[in-house]
Amino acid sequence: MKPYRSMLFVPGHKPSWADKGLASGADALILDLEDSVPAADKDEARLVVADTIGRLHADGVRADLWVRPNASVSGIQGKDLEAVIRPGLAGLFLPKVFDAEELVRIDAVVSHIEAREGLEAGSVGLIVSYETAVSMAHCEEMAAATPRISSLLGATGPSADVGRELGFEFTPAGLETLYLRSRIVLAARAAGLHHPVAGVWQDIKDLDGARQFCLDNKQLGYRGMVCIHPSHIAIANEVFTPSADQVDFYRRMIEAFKVAEAAGSAAVDFEGQHIDIAHVKTAEGIIEQAEAIAAYA
Repeated sequence: MKPYRSMLFVPGHKPSWADKGLASGADALILDLEDSVPAADKDEARLVVADTIGRLHADGVRADLWVRPNASVSGIQGKDLEAVIRPGLAGLFLPKVFDAEELVRIDAVVSHIEAREGLEAGSVGLIVSYETAVSMAHCEEMAAATPRISSLLGATGPSADVGRELGFEFTPAGLETLYLRSRIVLAARAAGLHHPVAGVWQDIKDLDGARQFCLDNKQLGYRGMVCIHPSHIAIANEVFTPSADQVDFYRRMIEAFKVAEAAGSAAVDFEGQHIDIAHVKTAEGIIEQAEAIAAYA
């Protein structure tokens, strides 16, 4: 998966909002068929989302297009997948999953539709959103359930599915979810998924809070933010982009190490810091991330 700094939810039944989402500068859009679509509008929303994917794909938009289908337990997820798996779809943002077996079943359905529609096998990714107590208790095996899984989301919003499931009281500091968010990052990295995403910040007007939320999750190891409002996109893009100063620092570090290595040393004093190959590998990862972002931003 690309290193998305920002992914923006867009109600699937409102096609003009997708264009507004693109204008916000989001790295990816999540066209929603689940919670933001009224029950009476689900059938129409599938058609609208399918048309939106086709239209934006034909236009060659920069942002990748994902879809959040309804959960398996809704009984209508199959209809969603039939409608939206088509050229231009980057993947499915899966809500309210419970276990690895469920992900294997979804993978099989996606594989069938890919083959039928002539899409490249494995081209439709999956992002797993941990919103149930059962899923969070089994996040490690779920992260490794299928090669389709591109990323994991550690949901933390107040008064939503996670809070209701676990009974915690949300605070901006996030201590009540620190264990869960850390465990999801660990599950992602253990499964070879290097770009877990955080979300969501629900206070649309509190932009300072949104920035701190991004910073706190970045420190935990998250590499992007799922957003519910365009005003949060620029903040997420800034926070999750390595700064020019950072990149310059790490480039100098790598060069200093190479000079020391050529002289027969496995470590170097770089600007007062002890640097060895482990630090160089970290530096290379940051530079790689910055270059990947620059390639599509």
